[in-house]
Amino acid sequence: MPLHFSYERRPVHEVLTMLLDEREVPVYIVHFAQAAALVLLPRRGRRLAGPALGVGLALLVVSKALDLGAYAVLDRPYNPVTDAGELRAAYGVVRDTVGAWAAAGLLLAVLLLVCGAVASLGWAGIRLSRMPIPPRRRTLRIVVVAAVGWGLLAISGLRVAPGVPVASAGVGPYAAGKVRATAHAVRDRERFAALVAAAQDTWHPGPDDLLALRGKDVLLVFVESYGRVALSGPRTQPVRDLLDAFTVRLAESGLDARSGYLSSPTFGGKSWLAHGTLESGLWISDQGRYDALLRSDRATLISTFRRTGWRTVGVLPSTRGAWPEGKAFYRFDSVYDGARLGYRGPRFSFSAMPDQFTLAAFDRLELSRPGRPPVMAQIELTSSHTPWAPLPTMVDWNALGDGSVFGPIAARATTPARLWHDPGAVPAAYETSIAYSLSSILGFLERRRDDDLVAIILGDHQPATIVNGYGGNRDVPVTVVARDPAVVGRIADWGWTAGVRPRDDAPVWRMDAFRDRFLRAFSGAAAAPG
Repeated sequence: MPLHFSYERRPVHEVLTMLLDEREVPVYIVHFAQAAALVLLPRRGRRLAGPALGVGLALLVVSKALDLGAYAVLDRPYNPVTDAGELRAAYGVVRDTVGAWAAAGLLLAVLLLVCGAVASLGWAGIRLSRMPIPPRRRTLRIVVVAAVGWGLLAISGLRVAPGVPVASAGVGPYAAGKVRATAHAVRDRERFAALVAAAQDTWHPGPDDLLALRGKDVLLVFVESYGRVALSGPRTQPVRDLLDAFTVRLAESGLDARSGYLSSPTFGGKSWLAHGTLESGLWISDQGRYDALLRSDRATLISTFRRTGWRTVGVLPSTRGAWPEGKAFYRFDSVYDGARLGYRGPRFSFSAMPDQFTLAAFDRLELSRPGRPPVMAQIELTSSHTPWAPLPTMVDWNALGDGSVFGPIAARATTPARLWHDPGAVPAAYETSIAYSLSSILGFLERRRDDDLVAIILGDHQPATIVNGYGGNRDVPVTVVARDPAVVGRIADWGWTAGVRPRDDAPVWRMDAFRDRFLRAFSGAAAAPG
């Protein structure tokens, strides 16, 4: 929706007459529909319509600005129904990227822009409504001729510069599309809430649920922004080499792995939507669906493990506030946020602590406890979260202590402001962060040498468009690692790639399909078809 506008201090009919008489091509015609409506309406109608149309155009400008921000991260337009509550979180990401003062200045500029757009365009509408009216017949003739000319110019696609049309017909369709998208979001929220409330589940609990995993510790590890783009493209050879090397190293230590791809419901952010999708077997593509899910009694992977005898644990190193759904919906027996993991080192931007420390703390607090029941843990690794600076590096596992060892590393690392000053350097920093996160979890599994440890490692979503571009897929790698050959044997018919790096042609499932496939594979006395 190009919005190109300028204002004439003369009455609209005089400007249109001048353009027609002098046979000039209007490069920018401002508020054409508005102007046409105003000159044709009676005086009382113009007094009301002028400011209303001005404010309406201002709201379209604000909506377009929100769309641009949403596309830059999520590769989709902004939806006021599903995204309104996420503006605060978006501000937090900006703050972590450019710093608190710069983020505050940017927020102030945005607020001034919004207020200025509403005020100035509303005032412009008032000014237009007060302009003198020419004879009605002459006005109608001018409007018709101008409308035809505008339409022809818009259809022709003529440009005065790249991306700048001579005449744009996009405002009306854009506004109509926004209304339709908003209405669709409202209807979808209502339909999904009714579906979840009906408690219709494709998985029916039984006594043999997860029988093939009884007595084993199971780790569900989400690697932040670990998308397919990390394994494809010109900058990804180091990550591919790293995974190939770990495939060999894990095999030498007795571990086997199988890898494929899942299609995530989100892109560039909103990781909790992916968590909810994988756990519930429902497609949680927006906040409305997520909220409806939390109000339900839907069976999840976590609740199924808990019901069948596992101690369930959530590890959220970057959680800064309350997370009531951890107990109320997911029903974790214990939740470890950043404050409970014992980290005393420096913050790494969004990530409260390096992934290596998170895994070591989880080992200390849960896996190393004597006399414990088997543990099912959902672990979030956040070192690969935007803005991908500053980044930690691997240290000796025995030297981690309380995390103070990372102080010199953080002091030497690139700051977010310095990294994002050169957008071309961001994709390489992203790849470095992914390599670090994968080194942390795969190194942890290699080092622990636990015969009864099973890990499911996957990405939550692709990174933002600055890395992945626009219009890409939603695929994320997923890997199952185990030492027991019987575990890998249960998923032999999935067609996944041997090792921790999936082939390009590895199967791609929707993420909401994983729950039922996983439960079928590891429940019962024999492996069920995938």
